[in-house]
Amino acid sequence: MLKKATLGQELEILIKGVEAPISSSLTKAFDDDGLIIYDFEVSCNEEVYPRPITLLWKVPAIDVKGVWKPTTDFAKRIQADWELENMESRISIDSPVISLFGNNDLNVLTFACSNAINKLEMNARLREENNNFYCHLTLFTEQHYALKKFKIQLRLDYRNLHFSDTLRDVSKWWETAGQLKPAFVPPIAKKPLYSTWYQFHQSLDLDVLFQECKIAYDLGYRVVIVDDGWQTNDSNRGYDYTGDWQPDRIPEMAQFVAQMHKLGMKVALWYSVPFCGKKSAAYERFKGKFLTENHRWAPVFDPRYPEVREYLVNTYAHALRDWKLDGFKLDFIDDFKLYSDTPLSKEDGRDFASINAAVDRLLTDVMTALQAINPEVFIEFRQKYTGPAMRKYGNMFRAFDCPGDATMNRVRIADIKMLCGESVVHSDMVTWHKDESLEVAALHMVNTLFGVPQLSIMLHEAPPLHVQMIAFYTRYWQEHAHILLEGHFTPSRPLANYPMQRVSKDGYTIIGIYEEYVAKLYEAKENIHLINGQIANELVLNCITSLGDYNCLVYDCTGKKISEKEVNLAKGVHLLEVPPCGLIELTKQV
Repeated sequence: MLKKATLGQELEILIKGVEAPISSSLTKAFDDDGLIIYDFEVSCNEEVYPRPITLLWKVPAIDVKGVWKPTTDFAKRIQADWELENMESRISIDSPVISLFGNNDLNVLTFACSNAINKLEMNARLREENNNFYCHLTLFTEQHYALKKFKIQLRLDYRNLHFSDTLRDVSKWWETAGQLKPAFVPPIAKKPLYSTWYQFHQSLDLDVLFQECKIAYDLGYRVVIVDDGWQTNDSNRGYDYTGDWQPDRIPEMAQFVAQMHKLGMKVALWYSVPFCGKKSAAYERFKGKFLTENHRWAPVFDPRYPEVREYLVNTYAHALRDWKLDGFKLDFIDDFKLYSDTPLSKEDGRDFASINAAVDRLLTDVMTALQAINPEVFIEFRQKYTGPAMRKYGNMFRAFDCPGDATMNRVRIADIKMLCGESVVHSDMVTWHKDESLEVAALHMVNTLFGVPQLSIMLHEAPPLHVQMIAFYTRYWQEHAHILLEGHFTPSRPLANYPMQRVSKDGYTIIGIYEEYVAKLYEAKENIHLINGQIANELVLNCITSLGDYNCLVYDCTGKKISEKEVNLAKGVHLLEVPPCGLIELTKQV
């Protein structure tokens, strides 16, 4: 059935898929200056399993350069409507929002859904026959339980704002939409972090790790995540032994954590939450209580069983209490999903029919239990499970793994940052070959600076100049963290991978310039910092108005001062010399 709802003179929303005995209503709840919010409700006199229902509308393809989605990385291009793949959003995958942006980065349309738990599909695709974008939101594509009423809000933002500002407003809206209040962010979540993954993988050597952490602490790192390998002596990069979570490789875990604390490092452990390897004792204990046993890595726990949730919650609570941990890296949350062999319905001991609702219950219970033991516990999640629902259970959100890829790291940090509010975005761990040139190694550092840096290289094997470079940019980041993390963030040119990013707060503007672009300066600030994120020897500024006299300090990537002079930033174009991956600090003359 196709139902047409005409809402205002310019917008028609088609409602597709509503069939008796279900009825639907679509009403305008808010309309002001280009921002419209609709209430959409389906209801029935009896509990039924609804078939997919779609809200569909179109907008003219006028000055649309690309389409932003939360985790499309380099693929922010326009899709044609014959490209059939849609964006999926659910509790542990992406966020229910899409933004059409113009050639000057201004918003054309940003649309979002209030429901961040249930699975839904969204898209905005161009129809070549009439050059309109057809936007849609489809509900109930994966409905495991009957219902009588279901209500969402649809938010359409046509305002003439930078697209990143509309995304930031969506994030604030989610915080007030139902049960999506973000978790508390402890100060330690905002500290640079050392990870064992890229240099140790599963082959942890504790003597080397202590040596590494001593160096890392001296460089300004205050947290170590001990990744995969602590729980098994197997080093084959598999998950056969996950599920028991006994410290086989670090049997005296409490003593290990205490020694790390003595160094000044907080400690988090990695857990692959859904996996229960076939060589674990837990596999025999929970046999028959998996979403699937045919996963490529390991059987996947079914969180709809209360005993499964209790086991997982107790596992983390005991680790926090008994070993005096400070945090957790909870991994692979997105593998809690429907598989072809997953049993459906609320029966056989399952107290939920919905996998997504069970994941919500599990993670809520995890956070409640952990914060009862340590209110400042930190929990890291990574893309794609960095959406608004996940902010309820975690406070650190990391860019998805991109080893050796500085550009991808920058893009993923920006994409998370625009939606994560006061939750903290972390870089993926930077890593590079030990024989890499100094300047190229520095590229990895300068591409992380708008998030919290994570590091994963063998520091005791690194060349001294590499260590100096890490020390310089880590120190710079610490001194300006409140600006970089809390300031107004504006990434430019999403289709070009955000070649320029800027943040402003408290009289500071910090601009990262990662390609040969001209940086525009619109107003005088007390402090203007320019990060040269390129293998180039100059930066070009275009002062839209006369900014006055500035003291100009230039540093190379190791922190060595190259020059100091006074510059007059008159209206017009200025070329400033700076070494590759160096830094310019401009301070307004009084």
